[in-house]
Amino acid sequence: MARIPYVDQDECIGCGRCEEMCPDVLRLNDDGVAEVYEPHGATAELIQEAIDECPVNCISWEEE
Repeated sequence: MARIPYVDQDECIGCGRCEEMCPDVLRLNDDGVAEVYEPHGATAELIQEAIDECPVNCISWEEE
């Protein structure tokens, strides 16, 4: 089964780091928190880098 990124929006502080690193997958929504809008928009390696750089660890993988 494939993995897709998931954002816990209750934990997100809206720093924008993930959007900068992986703009084809993650973006800040109208509420100023991150959301996944295209889960297959980048390689797993690039998504993992965004996950690793999140200062509050609110991005993770979940099974599709």
